[in-house]
Amino acid sequence: MAKAPILEATPEFDEIDGLPLPREQTRLYGHEIAETELLDAYRSQRFHHAWILGGPKGIGKATLAFRFARFILEHPDRFSTHAMAANSLYVPPESHNAQMVAAGSHADILHLRRPWDLKTKRFKRDLPVDEVRKTTGFFGATAAGGNWRICIVDSADDMNQSAANALLKILEEPPKQSLFILLSHNPGRLLPTVRSRCRKLTMRKLDEPIIEQALTESHVGPPRNLQALHTLADGSLRQAALAINGGALEIAQEFTRLVETAANVDMIRVHSFADKVAGRGAEDAWNTFLELARTFLSNQLRKDASTRPDALVRWADLWEKVGRAAATADALNLDRKQVVLSFLIDLRKAHAS
Repeated sequence: MAKAPILEATPEFDEIDGLPLPREQTRLYGHEIAETELLDAYRSQRFHHAWILGGPKGIGKATLAFRFARFILEHPDRFSTHAMAANSLYVPPESHNAQMVAAGSHADILHLRRPWDLKTKRFKRDLPVDEVRKTTGFFGATAAGGNWRICIVDSADDMNQSAANALLKILEEPPKQSLFILLSHNPGRLLPTVRSRCRKLTMRKLDEPIIEQALTESHVGPPRNLQALHTLADGSLRQAALAINGGALEIAQEFTRLVETAANVDMIRVHSFADKVAGRGAEDAWNTFLELARTFLSNQLRKDASTRPDALVRWADLWEKVGRAAATADALNLDRKQVVLSFLIDLRKAHAS
């Protein structure tokens, strides 16, 4: 008798060792002002049906979105005694709604993200239109218990043109008792027509003591090298956790050593580094490399703007080249290692010229 095929578990897009997923997180670190604004808006006479939570990646936008969703599902009557008396969006984790949200199985929440590609073993580069079209069936069904129906787009930056247009159509004629929460790392890049139909709430980077508290209270553990950690995290709890458990600190240190010795770089170390950050399944390491490369080039552009204007074109060309190569590699599922090798080799040539 033939054995049944072993089904491969689909990874979670936001999964980081030691940190709960945004839908599981019952604590909100920082962002008290943003939380209060959402709570007051919900209890106001004119509650907007669509919101953009904007701010840098990894600061807690998804956590706040799910926190808001839990509160609304727990208190569907905006003017009930409990809703009006609340001083935060906190919902006890033992409540039925909180448990369903944490499990990712609440019938009244649609969480749109870039889907996992079983063939390439990577998350797709875009949030495609087929995902956004799920809103048709979702909002066409009757909400459980007469509750709200909430769509969280995570992130809206990932939508391709067709997906953005599909979302725009439903935003123009929103269903009754519906709420859209769009997460965006760069709200200014969203379609103006999408932005115009949403109320924007800007969230700020987390302060260093808040990040240290969150890490200490989580399973990530207390940070070791605080200065290096905060430089790499840049106000993002996600980046801080990746720096500790995802190897980003080690990647950053090796990247720094390579760029500092770019003129006479050891190609064996270059290949070893490229293997580490461009391997199959190393999504966080790959993103860390791209962020480090962009930050390095941005700093070089600022540094040479006044002292070496002749070098600006060289750095700008390298910026454009690495961005284009990374996008092409992701779109066509090409070897990412070549992107890393080309960047470091071009960097060596730039120092030699």
